[in-house]
Amino acid sequence: MEPLFALLIGVLVGTGVFLLLSRTIIRVVLGLAFIAYGVNLAILTVAGLRPDAPPILTLKGPYVDPLPQALVLTAIVIGFATTALLLTVALRAYQVAGHDDVEAFGDSLARDPDSPDGLDADASHLGPDEPTPPRTSTRRAARRSA
Repeated sequence: MEPLFALLIGVLVGTGVFLLLSRTIIRVVLGLAFIAYGVNLAILTVAGLRPDAPPILTLKGPYVDPLPQALVLTAIVIGFATTALLLTVALRAYQVAGHDDVEAFGDSLARDPDSPDGLDADASHLGPDEPTPPRTSTRRAARRSA
């Protein structure tokens, strides 16, 4: 059963990292949730997967340590709350900026509007929250213009 869990953990964490590296804010939030579920399964797997050993002490032994299961249950509750908070922040960022492109959010928090020199903290993000236009091939652009 451990190899199956190891494969599942690898798929969850790999998918989470892939989603985390994208530019869409919803994918970033889902990537964090996938990684959290992978870590929860890793904690359960490291604690030992024994279907014949319940964590309930009133039954006949052998017993399994209930601490990892309690930790994972707590982590699931905290993970749901964190995911809900991040989705709310993502929705608000979408409402304010009008897009969900993480790279185009810019560095508006680091800007000082009262700065006497008027310089931005990040010179590569001068425009406030404008997404980059999608790349089109030259053939498509030529067809559209014709």
